[in-house]
Amino acid sequence: MLSAMAAAGLALSLLVAPEAPSTADVVPPGKITVDVVTVNGSGCPAGTAAVAASDDNTSFTVTYSDYTAQAGSGSTPTQFRKNCQLNLRVHYPQGFTFGIAKADHRGFAHLPGGARGMQRAGYYFSGSSSTGTSTHDIAAPTSDNWQFTDTTEVAEIVFAPCGAVRHLNVNTELRAFTNSANQPAFVSMDSTDGSVKTRYQFAWKRC
Repeated sequence: MLSAMAAAGLALSLLVAPEAPSTADVVPPGKITVDVVTVNGSGCPAGTAAVAASDDNTSFTVTYSDYTAQAGSGSTPTQFRKNCQLNLRVHYPQGFTFGIAKADHRGFAHLPGGARGMQRAGYYFSGSSSTGTSTHDIAAPTSDNWQFTDTTEVAEIVFAPCGAVRHLNVNTELRAFTNSANQPAFVSMDSTDGSVKTRYQFAWKRC
């Protein structure tokens, strides 16, 4: 028969939820690759978005070369908003699955006083309603690089179903708004030297 103290300890252990699995040390062997299945959106015309997985299988990057939203003098009414939808197939060994733990978004913005900009990002697995979405405002005045980092707690990471092939959909959006003087304003997620990249960090776990 359990002692009163042991029984109390057992009851307490049943009430405490198990800790979320740690993914820090769970990285698949071999080489992870990421293929672009489809590309859609005004922010990533054909041939202007490239995807590459890191050598250590911990992340992948998306590089854009023609992704700029602009407003004000010299722009058309539809150029204030640009978006890009990437449908990606991640190849990795059986016995593993993944989610997105962190995303680093970078770009450049030129916003005179009174103007404003916005960056939005989201992702989800095909066939799943679960999604992570973030929206960031870019304050004016500025004419400089911008960077936003979105981090998901381990317990809240959405993983692809084990044993199923599910494509990862990555959606991004940029918006630029001019000021009352209609001065040129733009928000960009590209770079002439290709150094501006969006980085997505994998969270891996064993199935």
